[in-house]
Amino acid sequence: MTTFTAAQIAMLIDGKIEGDATITVHNFAKIEEAQNGELCFLANPKYEDYLYSTTASIVIVNESLELKKTVSATLIRVKDAYSAFAILLTQYQALQTQQLQGIQQPSFIATSATIGKNVFIAAFCYIGENVVIEDDVKLFSGVVISNNVQLGKGSILHAGVKVYNDCLIGKQVIIHAGTVIGSDGFGFAPLTDGTFKKIPQIGNVVIEDYVEIGANSTIDRATMGSTIIKKGAKLDNLIQIGHNAEVGSNSVIAAQTGISGSSKLGSNLMIGGQAGIAGHISIADGTKINGQSGVNKSIIKPNTTVTGTPANDYVAALRSQTLSRSLPEMEKRIKALEKKLQELLDK
Repeated sequence: MTTFTAAQIAMLIDGKIEGDATITVHNFAKIEEAQNGELCFLANPKYEDYLYSTTASIVIVNESLELKKTVSATLIRVKDAYSAFAILLTQYQALQTQQLQGIQQPSFIATSATIGKNVFIAAFCYIGENVVIEDDVKLFSGVVISNNVQLGKGSILHAGVKVYNDCLIGKQVIIHAGTVIGSDGFGFAPLTDGTFKKIPQIGNVVIEDYVEIGANSTIDRATMGSTIIKKGAKLDNLIQIGHNAEVGSNSVIAAQTGISGSSKLGSNLMIGGQAGIAGHISIADGTKINGQSGVNKSIIKPNTTVTGTPANDYVAALRSQTLSRSLPEMEKRIKALEKKLQELLDK
């Protein structure tokens, strides 16, 4: 079991130690549950009381925190405790995956495939013709990599990921279990007899560097050209992205969102869960889309916030909701005024 001292941890996150710099930890925990030998963090003031009662060995806190009582744990002060803790978790996870190397059997690897250094291929993986797998890639059990796919350095594909032919995946990409990359786009031409003829989908999917895609998501290949997920985008579980769509760099999209074909999403978007994006529209950089919103027209102005179905300006939508809740009371007042007016007219 790997252990770390407070001094080593402080060096990783550029923190200042208050307490015993030699104390060691071997595990992470929530502050309300942490025990001796474990490390936790405090970022939310709601949990501050636990700081004075925890038996954790090390607690990461904001440098601005003013103590109200004595603390038994060693403190490491940083500018942002939450971000620092995330960095540590990332480093810890990287240590775990770096230890995985080699090719387990049974697996199938085509003779024309190119496999880099320090690669891990778990049992029951399939690697097709002319696949290029760069250094430090990790493929877990049941991954299928079809012909002509390229996987960039350090990418991780979890159990059951399927990547169809000709797709390109950049470096340091993480794709979680059950996700399908490059399945056919939803393209069918209506015929005069009422049936539909399938339109061949001959494009691919391009996933740029540092993208993360959650479990059981689907990203359709383009009819022609590429469906593109740009650098640094983060996609939650259960997301559907249609053919020829583009997701901008450093955008985050929550679970159960559906993005229709040929939509062009800008950079630094934040999209809440169960949102829907219509096809062939554009979303400006920095847009925020509230959960369960339906966006059916382009958003041109950057940094716009929208909500509702159809999606509307966030502040205007809140005003409309406030007014709608007042309608019953307004109806009573109108009826009372009508009654008084009628009485005056009768006189």
